Amino acid sequence: MAAVLAGVVALNVAVLRLNVELDRLGSERSELRARNALLESRLSSTAARNEMLARTQLGLVPAEPQYVDLRPRRK
Repeated sequence: MAAVLAGVVALNVAVLRLNVELDRLGSERSELRARNALLESRLSSTAARNEMLARTQLGLVPAEPQYVDLRPRRK
C-alpha cells in the first residue's frame, strides 16, 4: 500500500512540475508574440519610410512587373 501511495505522490509531483513548465512556456510564448508584433510594426514603418525616401530623394519608382513565359515553344 505504501508503494502505491509513493507512486501516486511521485506522479502528482511530476504533473505539478509539468504544469509549472507549461505555464512558464505559455508566458514566454506570449512575450515572444508581443515582441514579434513590435518587430513587424517597426519593419513595416521602416519599409514605408524607405520607399518614401527612394521616391522623394532619389526619384525612384516601383518597377513594372515583367513576366517570363515558361511554356515550352512549339517547333
